[in-house]
Amino acid sequence: MNELLNIISASDKRRNLLILLNSGPREWETIRQVLNVTSTGMLPQIKILEEEHLIARNGRKFFLTPMGKVMSTQMEPLVRTLEVLDKNRKFWREHDLSVLPHEILLTIGDLGDYDIVEVPDEDFFNVNPFLENIAQAKTIKGIAHTVHPKYPRFFLTLAKNGVDSSLILTPGVYRVIKEKYRDLLEEWLECGNAHLYVPDNEIKFSFVVTDRNVSLSFFYNSGAFDSKRDVVSVDPSARRWGETIFSYYQKQSKKIIALD
Repeated sequence: MNELLNIISASDKRRNLLILLNSGPREWETIRQVLNVTSTGMLPQIKILEEEHLIARNGRKFFLTPMGKVMSTQMEPLVRTLEVLDKNRKFWREHDLSVLPHEILLTIGDLGDYDIVEVPDEDFFNVNPFLENIAQAKTIKGIAHTVHPKYPRFFLTLAKNGVDSSLILTPGVYRVIKEKYRDLLEEWLECGNAHLYVPDNEIKFSFVVTDRNVSLSFFYNSGAFDSKRDVVSVDPSARRWGETIFSYYQKQSKKIIALD
């Protein structure tokens, strides 16, 4: 293994310090508090990084050298990605991530500190917690590959209450809503803060991004939809990631102004 790579990968303390200093110089007391380390545990790691010319100091303030800056900048997205995937390896192994565009999948580390929220068996058909959560949002953007009978009136109510909503419905979902909930859909489209898009092809996952959080639902590798578990994150980076996902599919979709 490359010696520099080994120096970084062999110690969480060294790796975390490089990532911390990537955002700017830090005093020793700040380093100790942010990384929750002791002098005994951290000072030997600092010495190693100094000997490798990855960090330097000015008095009690530590900063990255140019070489350390390069290493830290390249390492940070990898560490974020590993943390996301390692947190729930079984979940990620079981679900089809290939549905995400390659360039978006490469930035899955932006999910940050997420949770897997599971619906209990006895409450399987209860969508109220999901609706209650997004009802608190000021803006909603989402992709739906399925429809629940409560959704049409719920989103109409949100629009009438001033909530900005932009939805991408798969062709199949759009067809069902036009047939079963045409009046509600037409009324929703008449709201100035409601926007509807339909892509040419099916999308094999559902997600919503609001000003509060991001929530994603995936299919299993077997092809069955996992309707019991959602990936949820409130990290700002996750919300930006969600905006990127929506923008990607919005560009591939036709905006519906009125029903034909």
